[in-house]
Amino acid sequence: MKEVVLGIDLGTSAVKIIAVTQQGEVVASTSEPLTLIQTRPGYSEQDPAEWFEAVKQGIKHLNEAAKMSDYVVKGISFSGQMHGLVALDANHAPVRHAILWNDTRNSEQCRQIKEVYGERLNGNPILEGFTLPKMLWVKQHEPNIWKQVDVFVLPKDYVRYCLTGQVHMEYSDAASTSLLSPQTHDWTRDVGDHFELGDIYPPLVRSTAYVGDVRPELAQELGFTDQVKVFAGGGDNACGAIGAGIINDNDTLCSIGTSGVVLNVEKDSYTDYLNNIHFFDHSVPQTFYAMGVTLAAGYSLSWLKKTFFQDDSFDDIVAQASTSSVGANRLLFAPYLAGERTPHGDAFIRGSFIGISGSHTKADFARAVLEGITYSLYDSIQLIREAGKEITHVTSIGGGAKSAFWLQMQADIFNTTIRKLKHEEGPSMGAAMIAAYGLEWFNSFDECVEQFIDIERTFEPNEERHRQYEAYYQIYQQIYKQTHQLTEALLKIEE
Repeated sequence: MKEVVLGIDLGTSAVKIIAVTQQGEVVASTSEPLTLIQTRPGYSEQDPAEWFEAVKQGIKHLNEAAKMSDYVVKGISFSGQMHGLVALDANHAPVRHAILWNDTRNSEQCRQIKEVYGERLNGNPILEGFTLPKMLWVKQHEPNIWKQVDVFVLPKDYVRYCLTGQVHMEYSDAASTSLLSPQTHDWTRDVGDHFELGDIYPPLVRSTAYVGDVRPELAQELGFTDQVKVFAGGGDNACGAIGAGIINDNDTLCSIGTSGVVLNVEKDSYTDYLNNIHFFDHSVPQTFYAMGVTLAAGYSLSWLKKTFFQDDSFDDIVAQASTSSVGANRLLFAPYLAGERTPHGDAFIRGSFIGISGSHTKADFARAVLEGITYSLYDSIQLIREAGKEITHVTSIGGGAKSAFWLQMQADIFNTTIRKLKHEEGPSMGAAMIAAYGLEWFNSFDECVEQFIDIERTFEPNEERHRQYEAYYQIYQQIYKQTHQLTEALLKIEE
């Protein structure tokens, strides 16, 4: 029988699983929904048990697909939502629901960390999304629960433990916790000791490490007919990059989903970035990446649709935006609907439309939202360039890659070549490629990328439009400075 690997992407809203051949063909795929638990404003949790059940159901559905009858699964790897705290007791059972990456309850704990370590810790900004402040929140607000914690992992690590019975954390996710040193590639236990967290650290492994087999009794339940090797996997951004062929020095990714990411690969062991640019281990061996994040990228467009374009599809909205002009007839939008990560690191900033007049149309508002999202991503591109990186080409994925108009806008604003993939599977493909590499189907990730990834089209920047956009961008950069105190004051008004 022919062989496939499974790439499992544990997202926030769903688990996506794909089966991929050695030739890079996706034989079958499935998606299982997940429930978000939000009991209070700023809270965002999930039940780890639901993750595992969704993964099991997804694998069963995949194995039941007609096309899978000719294939045998040989390996599995994972992509997962980053930063989320999964606290386990001595029996490796969760002591509470997982606190997710988009949970913002821990601003006070961030302040406490900054009082000791300044604005950055272990090469990264101190932000509500990261894992360490989540730990401090549980320790301070739920001390009896924290006393039960024996080890912590991140979301995909827990699912992998459920499949194999082995507890590990790999470097690309560990780097997102605030507790991994980018210089030594080991846990900075002195940081944990300062906050009296205890000895809660899991063993560290490479993303490509073979960490065990699917447990025999579970393999039978899931319908596997052969030994299935499990490989550690990576954080969703690292896997999304691999799945887009972003693996070599100066390869750059622009991903527009609910949030937006600009990710630039580098081989240097560590670069000291500022302004909330993150620096993490890549899932490719001996490789790293710098990353900036826009919290409300595609979310801003979804909000626009829900609020003003209920009867229009996203394609219709983008088509209307294309009828407006560069600068949306002098209308600017700051996409801070959920706060902002890069460059401002401000959980309290909120979005703005600047320059509204009676002459503006719905098309202008649509274009302003697209431009504002792209300006926010341009912030990250510019900060990476200012640190000495020469960004010459960007591969765009996600919702921002579905429209030729928006892809050209990215090329014009970023002033660089934009590449569109022929087939896009996202982080699940990166996870499948890690499994393929782990099984030694390929001698290098370069060979794997050559087999799996195709560029369908490129978009070149227009100099005149870039000049026009740059004039608006200079004004856009002032919006945060002029509005952050106003929006913070609005949030403090008691109802």
